[in-house]
Amino acid sequence: MAAKLKKGDKVVILAGKDKGKEGTITSVDPKSGKAIVDGVNMAIRHTKQTQTSQGGRIPKAMPIELSNLAFLDKNGKATRVGFKVEGDKKVRYAKTTGDVIDA
Repeated sequence: MAAKLKKGDKVVILAGKDKGKEGTITSVDPKSGKAIVDGVNMAIRHTKQTQTSQGGRIPKAMPIELSNLAFLDKNGKATRVGFKVEGDKKVRYAKTTGDVIDA
């Protein structure tokens, strides 16, 4: 199935402890159906000090289910993403406004 949400998309969180927060997708794992959103769903990870990095309690963004994310359209509202064919290209579009996401 084609990816409705991709790296670099601005999204809003629909469920969970960070409900309502907005962020940008930094990576997507289609196999597990999860994405990592910058600055959202943070967890503290304890790391041991090495020669190259400082140890301690380091905050890390954890993956979120794709079903708990919604794309933000140009008006800043959550919308679903659909597909349509324009010319000979398949493009994503915002269902609320009908605007093409990636031209």
